[in-house]
Amino acid sequence: MDSSKFFFFFIPHVLFITVISIQAVPAESKLFREYIGAESQNVTFSDVPINPKIELHFILSSAIDSTTSASPPSPTNGDFKVYWDTENLSPCNVSSIKAHHSNVKVAMSLGGDTIEGKHVHFKPTSIDSWVRNAIKSITWIVREYNLDGIDIDYEHFSADPDTFAECIGQLVLILKQSKVVSFASIAPYDDDSIQPYYLALWRKYGHLIDYVNFQFYAYEEGTTIPDFGTDGSGGLSPDNGFFEACSKLQYQCKLHGIFIWSADDSKKTNFYYEKQSQTFLAAQNDGL
Repeated sequence: MDSSKFFFFFIPHVLFITVISIQAVPAESKLFREYIGAESQNVTFSDVPINPKIELHFILSSAIDSTTSASPPSPTNGDFKVYWDTENLSPCNVSSIKAHHSNVKVAMSLGGDTIEGKHVHFKPTSIDSWVRNAIKSITWIVREYNLDGIDIDYEHFSADPDTFAECIGQLVLILKQSKVVSFASIAPYDDDSIQPYYLALWRKYGHLIDYVNFQFYAYEEGTTIPDFGTDGSGGLSPDNGFFEACSKLQYQCKLHGIFIWSADDSKKTNFYYEKQSQTFLAAQNDGL
C-alpha cells in the first residue's frame, strides 16, 4: 500500500492497532474506534466512556456468514447472522446510545477469527451468489440495528484473493450506492496468508475503503512496533511505550485516531485506557 495516501490512527487492543484513515478528514478530526460484544462479558455501550470532543465508532463483533448448527461450523455463502451479545447490544441499545451522543456511530464487523473455537473461513460458492446473499442479509441487519457502517475482518480464506476482492468490493460498492452504509473499513495485518487478499481488494476497490484498522496487536507480545492491546495477547503494552509512540506521531501530524480491541476485555479495568486514549485525542482537538 502507498502509505503516503494515508492518515495514521493508533488503536489499543486491549490492543493497540494502527488505524489508517483514507478519508479526506480535517486535520483536527480525531477518531476513537472500539470493538464490542465479541466475548459476552455483558458490556454495554453506556459502560464505555464517551468524550464529547471526539468522534467515536463502536464496532459490533461480529456478523458471520457461518452456521453453528453443523460441527464444525460451516460457511453459509454470504448469509450473515448476528453473533455479538444481542442481549446487551440490541437495536434499542444502538438507537439509545446514538440518540444520547451525537458524536457516536455504530458499525458491525464481518467475519472475524473464530466461531465456537473454529476458524471463520471466507468460502463463497460463487461471486454472484455470495454478493447477492450478503447484500440481502447485511441490509437487513443494518436496518434492524440502525447501523452506520461495516468493518471487514476476515482472517482465514478458502478462496483466491481475486474472488475475495470482487466479493467484498462489490458488496461495499452496492451498500454505499444504495446508502445502506456511509463508511467501510478493513482490518488486515502483516501475515503472508492475509496480505494478498487485502492487497487485491485495495488495488481494485481501495477508493471505497474509508478506514484501515491495521492490527498491530496481532504481532508477538514482545514486538517493538508501537501497538497495544487490553487483552494482553500481543502488541506493545501501554506501560511500555504506546502513548509515547502516539505523542511522536502527534508531533509529526500523523496521529488521527486510536482503536481498541476490545470493550469486553477492558471492562475488568473500568476502561482505564479508553479514558486515557480519548483524553489524549481530545487534547489534540483543543490544540494542546
